[in-house]
Formats: sequence, C-alpha cells, structure tokens
Amino acid sequence: MKTVFLTGATSGIGKATAELLAANGYNLILSGRREERLKELQERLSHLADIHILKFDVREKENIPNIIASLPEAFKKIDILINNAGNAYGRDPIHEGLIEDWENMIDINLKGMLYLTRAISPQMVERKSGHILNIASLAGRETYPNGAVYCASKSAVKAATEGIRKDLNPYGIKVSCIDPGLVETEFSEVRFHGDKEEAKKVYQGYIPLTAFDVAETIEFVLSRPPHVNIADTLILCADQASSTIVRKE
Repeated sequence: MKTVFLTGATSGIGKATAELLAANGYNLILSGRREERLKELQERLSHLADIHILKFDVREKENIPNIIASLPEAFKKIDILINNAGNAYGRDPIHEGLIEDWENMIDINLKGMLYLTRAISPQMVERKSGHILNIASLAGRETYPNGAVYCASKSAVKAATEGIRKDLNPYGIKVSCIDPGLVETEFSEVRFHGDKEEAKKVYQGYIPLTAFDVAETIEFVLSRPPHVNIADTLILCADQASSTIVRKE
C-alpha cells in the first residue's frame, strides 16, 4: 500500500483528492493550514485508509525538514508527493498590484513546492522509486490580463517540473504535472480577498470543472503501470477553449 504526502488538503482539489485516494487504498499524509478541516478529514476517511495530518504552511522552509523527519514510523516512507497547495491573490493590472499578493503567490505556488520536493525527494532517490506530481494551471501555459504574477508563478512550476523530471530521471522517479483550467472551488473567493459575490461571477453562465474532476485525473496519473509516466496533462471544462475564451450562455 502506497503512502501519499498531499499538500493543500483542506479544500478544493486537495480535499477531493484526499477523499478519492483514500477510497482507492492509498495511505495519506494530509497537510494544510486549517487544523479543524484536517481533523474532520482524518475522522471521516480513517475507515478507508491510514491517515496522518500535519498542520503547517508550505512557506515554512526552516520547519519542513524537521516536520518530515518527525513523521511516525508508519508514514516515513513516502511513495508519492502531490504538491497541490497554491493560491491566487488579486486581479489587478501590474501597475496597481499589491506586492504582498505577489509574494504570497510566489512563496506558496513555487517556493512551497520546491521546499517539499527538496525535503522528500532524497528518500526517493535512495530507494530509486517514487512519484512527484505538481499541480500547475492553464495559466502556466498562457497568460491573461490582470494575472501576470499568478501566471508567472504557475509557469515557473511547469518549468521546475520539467527540470526536476530530468534531475530525477536517473533514479527511476516519475515526475508529472497537471494543469487545470477553470475549477469551481474556494479559489476565486481567495483571489478576491473573501468577496463571495465577486467570486461567484467567475463561474456563472457555463459549467466549470469540479474538484473531483481534477482528483480523478490525479488518481489516473498515479495509477499507471511502472513503465508509464503521464508527464503533462491539461484538463479543461468543455466550455473553455483558453484562458480568455469561455463559452457562456
């Protein structure tokens, strides 16, 4: 039975992924910043799989090595790392953007992914096996107005994923990237700094992806046979053609 370390497990894609992987026989290390949500997941899924929860922020670079080292014996061998934690903040043009928003996106989306990969990949290298799966975005493939820094952070995730795949290829480690388009989660609410009404408008007039749609894609990528690595996957709702073209009723 494989053990998965999943970041950003308390909502959206991360939560749906935790639920689906538990149902499919994976043991889970679930991390996030909201302890009550982590506890609820652990309690609800514990009859399906062994669950260990970790409350921490992926930006805590000084603490992450110690967190990994202090895992219980049953969870020390991590077979799969899913770098899912990520956020978007603000929809301002570059000349009006908040630098704090930019730093949050770069620190969580890119640097957090790198910190976890650095902490966990050495054990995979030693065993010469493992799988690292990063959640990027359609925004990492093409830019759109008022999203320059978010797009840059996700583009960097994609570039880093390609480089990590090359670095770890000699050790038989799979490295994959999944790029979702529009997914209806708490994502837009965070982006608009808690403005729920503004966030709702993002998903009106068409049928967006659900978090479960992306979770199913993640599970499919992870369940391929040892000789198959689905390296890069773009998943869009049928109504979306690009970052800026969405068919709406």
